[in-house]
Amino acid sequence: MWNMLIVAMCLALLGCLQAQELQGHVSIILLGATGDLAKKYLWQGLFQLYLDEAGRGHSFSFHGAALTAPKQGQELMAKALESLSCPKDMAPSHCAEHKDQFLQLSQYRQLKTAEDYQALNKDIEAQLQHAGLREAGRIFYFSVPPFAYEDIARNINSSCRPGPGAWLRVVLEKPFGHDHFSAQQLATELGTFFQEEEMYRVDHYLGKQNRKALDGLWNRHHVERVEIIMKETVDAEGRTSFYEEYGVIRDVLQNHLTEVLTLVAMELPHNVSSAEAVLRHKLQVFQALRGLQRGSAVVGQYQSYSEQVRRELQKPDSFHSLTPTFAAVLVHIDNLRWEGVPFILMSGKALDERVGYARILFKNQACCVQSEKHWAAAQSQCLPRQLVFHIGHGDLGSPAVLVSRNLFRPSLPSSWKEMEGPPGLRLFGSPLSDYYAYSPVRERDAHSVLLSHIFHGRKNFFITTENLLASWNFWTPLLESLAHKAPRLYPGGAENGRLLDFEFSSGRLFFSQQQPEQLVPGPGPAPMPSDFQVLRAKYRESPLVSAWSEELISKLANDIEATAVRAVRRFGQFHLALSGGSSPVALFQQLATAHYGFPWAHTHLWLVDERCVPLSDPESNFQGLQAHLLQHVRIPYYNIHPMPVHLQQRLCAEEDQGAQIYAREISALVANSSFDLVLLGMGADGHTASLFPQSPTGLDGEQLVVLTTSPSQPHRRMSLSLPLINRAKKVAVLVMGRMKREITTLVSRVGHEPKKWPISGVLPHSGQLVWYMDYDAFLG
Repeated sequence: MWNMLIVAMCLALLGCLQAQELQGHVSIILLGATGDLAKKYLWQGLFQLYLDEAGRGHSFSFHGAALTAPKQGQELMAKALESLSCPKDMAPSHCAEHKDQFLQLSQYRQLKTAEDYQALNKDIEAQLQHAGLREAGRIFYFSVPPFAYEDIARNINSSCRPGPGAWLRVVLEKPFGHDHFSAQQLATELGTFFQEEEMYRVDHYLGKQNRKALDGLWNRHHVERVEIIMKETVDAEGRTSFYEEYGVIRDVLQNHLTEVLTLVAMELPHNVSSAEAVLRHKLQVFQALRGLQRGSAVVGQYQSYSEQVRRELQKPDSFHSLTPTFAAVLVHIDNLRWEGVPFILMSGKALDERVGYARILFKNQACCVQSEKHWAAAQSQCLPRQLVFHIGHGDLGSPAVLVSRNLFRPSLPSSWKEMEGPPGLRLFGSPLSDYYAYSPVRERDAHSVLLSHIFHGRKNFFITTENLLASWNFWTPLLESLAHKAPRLYPGGAENGRLLDFEFSSGRLFFSQQQPEQLVPGPGPAPMPSDFQVLRAKYRESPLVSAWSEELISKLANDIEATAVRAVRRFGQFHLALSGGSSPVALFQQLATAHYGFPWAHTHLWLVDERCVPLSDPESNFQGLQAHLLQHVRIPYYNIHPMPVHLQQRLCAEEDQGAQIYAREISALVANSSFDLVLLGMGADGHTASLFPQSPTGLDGEQLVVLTTSPSQPHRRMSLSLPLINRAKKVAVLVMGRMKREITTLVSRVGHEPKKWPISGVLPHSGQLVWYMDYDAFLG
């Protein structure tokens, strides 16, 4: 279904490349030729490709391949080919003639051993020689599970490559891994057999956008939000083995919906015909995506799913799955075009309708003086303004492009026609008559379009390894944070009511109905969210605040804001020193999106430590601070104090005296060199800031800022010293994640031993030390 939506988008507002026609013979090998995908879509797509390209200087042979024995495989393939159909406007006699030709060109063969692939190669070469044909290329379509990729790839590379001057294209269906690590592993394996330009990863981005006419509207000043939606009425019955491993986020959001996101959000390259430029601009979208956290998503599961899993996978009666079958995710893109615009990605099974769409809702700043009854029908600027790419399901029943009449009148190719829907039909809060509505004159199967792109070598319609890994890099942290989260149960279909309705605010997504959530129904009332409070205790004789990670970050952000407000009220300014690394990222995002009363105009930001790399380097702590906090708040640039690690075109050179320069700046601007608040972390080896065990500098003495050496790269660091940190009025130590459980236990038992455990030396002389630990770090 989702393929069809992207085809609709491609054909409506996307200009598809016209490649130069190829000449010669093309062999197409469909691996998994007797499987469901082949029977439902791929053989029909190959037949359509033959109809489109036969007679244009190409000759073809189609090889259906599988592990099935030859006789049984031939029977299964013949049955699949019986259902081939021609376009409605083709004469029956022409259809029968082309179908007979296609069947004669198609044969089944078993591909199981290296010898089978060698035999296939010999047969293709013999066919070429016998007919006196020049080979143009070979297409291998992997309609098989990913675990089979490596063996097939090895056999193709060793035995079945075409001869010199001919191309090879291997087509890979999703899933492309389970997370970032497995995707990287799969990419590495395939990369040993194929060049990047030979691989076509199918994820249904079937066109490139020609948005130039819309560019004035296509930005944060005019777009209120973007919704990318795929709803299904069917459940996962019969597919629970796949679904238990992947779930709805990996199955739909990480690939299909993310591809549409990049299509909508990418900047148009100057040369839109350049595949390299288009893919590079898509990658820039990934680089601008704000990191996801658990509060970015809501998840659900239809009530009968666990029972289906128990039945199909022979699980015990006590088994209850945590796999989500519904998910909605709030995404933000931190660049000039889209800053502040929410992108909502949502998909689920067992919902009330089958429909897919990408909806761009525009801001409406009009104020109409007369009452609604006097508004011009469909043209009033006070009516909703939206652009919708609609799939061929739902109430319309066919692919469509809908544009509000008060927005603009689209100019579409002749392959699209204005459409009329049933009387009284309303879509997205407005009657159909309020839209310019267009549907394709002739619907094309998505796989036919896809195979045409592969045949013509339109590489920019497919996913590169770099883009694939960027996508997994974006989604994996969210998947890990949700791994143990109980999804909200819903009955399925129309009975869902408002149970799955959600809202978003301050960068977080939450269900509208805050009812108790129980994965396993049991006796007695379910626990309410208010029953789980922030735990307050003592750790190393200092106050400890412990909670689940989201509540902990919220509490710490509130405490920092309260400290800032008090400092500004009393002294007119607030000096805050922040550590880098991954732990404070969620805190920076929370401060940026949910603390509008923070006195940023009177805040000075300092760094606790910095890696000896250029400030623009992704490894730089300052770069992380810039990406997740600074670009989202209004803080005077002269109040931002990065560490001077890059002077005289050198990094942390002793003779440049960068540490002394930073120390003098602190002494000049911070009263008594006493920060109002210092935020620290704790490493698994007990280090804090960039003060490491057995460090020769920074643990004592008079120096305020020191150069140190880290056991991990980049090794050279600049850091506030322990004596300077202990001058602070307040020190907050943030410790998060199960990986910190062991060091948390160990440090709780040691005394003041900064040479062994630098964190144990943190104890402000006249200030307060507060530990903030999530339950994973504190309790394991």
